[in-house]
Amino acid sequence: MSLPTRKILDRAFSGAGVLAIALMAAALLILLVPMFTRGSQAVFFRATVEHRRFLLEKFERGDRAAIEAEIQAAQAARAPVWRLVADFESRLAEGEAAGRGKYRKPLKELRNELRFLLGPEPGKPRPMLMRDQYGQTRLDMAQLGLERVLRREEWDYSDPTKGGIRILKPRAEDFEGTALAELFPYVEKNFARMLLPRRTVYWGFLTDESFDSHFFGGIWPEILGTFYLTLGTLLLAVPMGLIAAIYLTEYAKETRFLALLRTCINTLAGVPSIVFGLFGLAFFINVAHVSPSKSVLAGSMTLALMILPTVIRASEEAIKAVPRAYKEAALSLGAGRWHTVWNVILPAALPGILTGIVISMGRAAGETAPIIFTAAVSVGKPLAPWQTLTQPTPALSWNIYNLATEHEAVDLVRHVQYGLVLTLVCLVLLLNLLAIFLRARIARKMRN
Repeated sequence: MSLPTRKILDRAFSGAGVLAIALMAAALLILLVPMFTRGSQAVFFRATVEHRRFLLEKFERGDRAAIEAEIQAAQAARAPVWRLVADFESRLAEGEAAGRGKYRKPLKELRNELRFLLGPEPGKPRPMLMRDQYGQTRLDMAQLGLERVLRREEWDYSDPTKGGIRILKPRAEDFEGTALAELFPYVEKNFARMLLPRRTVYWGFLTDESFDSHFFGGIWPEILGTFYLTLGTLLLAVPMGLIAAIYLTEYAKETRFLALLRTCINTLAGVPSIVFGLFGLAFFINVAHVSPSKSVLAGSMTLALMILPTVIRASEEAIKAVPRAYKEAALSLGAGRWHTVWNVILPAALPGILTGIVISMGRAAGETAPIIFTAAVSVGKPLAPWQTLTQPTPALSWNIYNLATEHEAVDLVRHVQYGLVLTLVCLVLLLNLLAIFLRARIARKMRN
């Protein structure tokens, strides 16, 4: 190959490499920036007085006297709203049947929207569901509630080529000419007085358990469940993977059976995770009966089986990468095979082994399909360590999927979805940073 051609190829490969790095960086920015900005809003947001009331009643947090004074001020600002509704309803009950029929449905819709925004009416029995016991706890959702109070949604299907067209009409038009028409400008003008929004840092999102299907509270059970599953997976997979890698590299003879065994290991590494989940349900729960039904133990065993090929292959390659001279020097000094493996080869291969373990650990923490059938539930309490043998648990990965696809009010818990995603990503990043730190420290000790 001529020198000019070689220079052109070198520049082409260098340019392609830089372009690939730039595209990867751009993709990461597009993916991570919205995740961090919206996920952080689960902790840093403008909370209403309803959020402070919830924390006071459920966790005894905050200055009781100050919060009760805020609640009284908010109720005083809301009193004219409920008084207008009650007066209109009483006049409606005394009016003609035609008038009652005209306003019955609009009034019912208005009351429902006011309850969504402000919580239950004073003097009424307290609702059973927690979501109906409080108004909106976040300013962004309260602004959505204000929009729903002021405007009603209609759909225009007159043009079949465009489908339905969403139209927002002022709700005040439904009560034009009545005393209730005064309610809408009052609500819009006194919105801040009725909800008293204030900037809040809610670290309880990471340490509190959830209430009423994640309408309130935090994600501590999910964090703890992910920790249990990941730790259990490592305790089961790492010893078996290391023993298998040591046997394959240092003890087993190169035979057709060994080649077949390596082929099976490589094949298992490519099996879809849902297959492992079904296998875990069929074998660990229905056949082996490791637990009465779903449990952290069954989920950890399933995840361990899934990441075992990766641990074996990574450990095997790390052991093979150790210079042969280390082994020969140890054996020539009279060390036995096991002593050589344990004291010479494994310490030298430890950085590579750790890399494989952490990659497997990140995969185990983020997998959803294997734990659907074996370990995960949508809502649950934080488990004690001994309960992991028999009880299922919420987990970050499963609850992200569940809240994004199956929650009854998916648009009202967006901040929880993004908060779960950000927590899981940060957890995996921390694990990788820990692995990098440990690898660098071990390598430094070995050089010294």
